[in-house]
Amino acid sequence: MAVLHPFRAIRPKTEHAAQIACVPYDVINTQEARALAEGKPLSFLHIIRPEIDLEEGIDEHDDRVYLKGASNLADYIKGPHSIQEADPSLYVYRLVMDGRKQTGIFGCVSVADYDNDVILKHELTRPVKEDDRTRHIIEQRAHAEPIMLTFRDNEEVSASITETMRSAWLYDFVAEDGIQHTIWKVANTHKLESAFEDVPQLYVADGHHRCKAASRAAAELGKTASDEVNYFPAVLFPMGDMKILPYNRVIKQIPQGAAAFLEQLQKRYAVRTVSKATPSQAGDICLYLGGQWHCMTLPESESEVVTDNLDVGRLTEFILQPLLEITDPRTDKNIDFVGGIRGTRELETIVNEGKVELAISMYPTSIQELVDVSDAGLLMPPKSTWFEPKLRSGFLVHTF
Repeated sequence: MAVLHPFRAIRPKTEHAAQIACVPYDVINTQEARALAEGKPLSFLHIIRPEIDLEEGIDEHDDRVYLKGASNLADYIKGPHSIQEADPSLYVYRLVMDGRKQTGIFGCVSVADYDNDVILKHELTRPVKEDDRTRHIIEQRAHAEPIMLTFRDNEEVSASITETMRSAWLYDFVAEDGIQHTIWKVANTHKLESAFEDVPQLYVADGHHRCKAASRAAAELGKTASDEVNYFPAVLFPMGDMKILPYNRVIKQIPQGAAAFLEQLQKRYAVRTVSKATPSQAGDICLYLGGQWHCMTLPESESEVVTDNLDVGRLTEFILQPLLEITDPRTDKNIDFVGGIRGTRELETIVNEGKVELAISMYPTSIQELVDVSDAGLLMPPKSTWFEPKLRSGFLVHTF
């Protein structure tokens, strides 16, 4: 059974929400954060990217950065633009992007569930990013940003979501990227908690490092913090609402040269020249080199391992390893990754500008494939999923 835990959120006053809520920390770098926060003193970027309030060029892992983040959060909590809920609460959070709605529950989940694989992972975490997020959590005594989880569709949970959405919203605005964010407060938290007793497992969609950091912070702080340290905030979406975009690949240098690579590819597989840049079905990929798109179907893998049969696994087996000398996409510096939200025009641009020699447009991984990998206790190949839209940070902060 998955634990759903109400919490006393620190949240913006309604009239300030649009000024405070911001993109999550990990979709922008420091320079981009500085630009986004310029002239916006209320932006939550000052808390999740506190280096922007210090001198240019400072290392984001400098001790002063963590102290500044804690100071900025403390100022926000005691300032005039936020309030703290009187009682533990749950919320419904809806995002609308290009007319498509994605609606989930905003509450806390259990560190114990994460440690005991009730919350299943599909991605390796990097120690440097773990250390960074853990330090922020400990210094701030808070989980400032939610992670994104998904679960198998549940009629009782969906009914509770629908019921809550009949009430007046707390926040409703369209962000600068065109995505609409609406949040409602759940009137009957016990009913929703009870509904979640029938949800056996949760799956991490986005936020593996924040999950691991929450677990590490709870272990490190132990009894020196309140029991709330054993919970961390998440937005939990039914699988039917989730959409995964492709995560495309670019190759910086083709070892044998573009012409020879294409010739080898054509000898092995049925490659056709095309005008479109996006694969039409699972198993297909499109490759851009020399100013032209080519499309092919990847062979089926003979492996019985789930991850080997994903498109990204088959790409490694049949093209990256034998033709491009890339044996480990996780560590090889000759390969890079471009999120599907940037579109295939971005792939054409970086090839045409000479930044890379080859771009590979992928078909998106399905949510069922993610679940199959997680259920098997395996890890996805690197950069297999790009979830969109992204959650906004700064709506509901969990303190302990």
